[in-house]
Amino acid sequence: MKKSIIIFFTILGTFLNAQNIKTKRGIINLDGIPVAKISNKSNEYTFMDLKETPLYTIKFIDKSIVDSVRDSYIQVNRVYNRDKTIEVDYSSPSAFSGEEKSAVYTSVKDFKIIDNKGINVKTLDELFSNVPKRKLDSKTKDAYTIRKKIDKMNLEVNKVGEILSNGIPVGYFTNLPVSFGSDDKIMEKSFIDIEIYDAKSKYIGKYITTTKQLKTAGGKSFTLFKEMSGRASILKYPTYKALAERMAIMDPNFIKVQEKVTVGPVTKDTPN
Repeated sequence: MKKSIIIFFTILGTFLNAQNIKTKRGIINLDGIPVAKISNKSNEYTFMDLKETPLYTIKFIDKSIVDSVRDSYIQVNRVYNRDKTIEVDYSSPSAFSGEEKSAVYTSVKDFKIIDNKGINVKTLDELFSNVPKRKLDSKTKDAYTIRKKIDKMNLEVNKVGEILSNGIPVGYFTNLPVSFGSDDKIMEKSFIDIEIYDAKSKYIGKYITTTKQLKTAGGKSFTLFKEMSGRASILKYPTYKALAERMAIMDPNFIKVQEKVTVGPVTKDTPN
């Protein structure tokens, strides 16, 4: 009986403390009381007090990290003190809520920047002083690790199918389709596999266009496929650069990252 009473009052307390958050015509209302204003321009939401003084902005970011893995978060910036922009996670009140609802909900519920008195500048400044750590799942963390390695390689594919790392030839493609050169994406299907070799003509692996599968000489395989995630369809047609990047991750011996350029001794010719 005593336990039932505790549960009842816990639920009742939660219900009474729950805030009714509504935004209509740019005015944010908490429990029917106007507390702040919001405007939107180019995917950036500006939060203002009721006198329309802008105080901070929230911008939604949804980006591809590598392959089909995406990361979604928000950038928060103060209007009166733009010394830094912070990147933090956001909450959605429901699975189908829009960005405006998420921006307001996160401000009220997570950051507690907005309360029944309006926008709390002190709480906003505290958020910038103690930035909450982002909650990344293992898949996203691994994707960022891979992205960091790929960025260091700085891979490019030139007009003759050579693969360059920081401007140095490290490999090349063979069996290139007719569209190569006019389009960097591989849209054609062929029963002849696109093969990849290193700079010393050692076979590294191949890309099977019919199955969108990469296979290394050592037997590893990876399938590039169409997947709906966030706002976009990822890797429907992979680029040659994407194939080179993924192959470099699958076979670490394919490309060695050169951190520094080694320069030989400087000699100066002197007249006889």
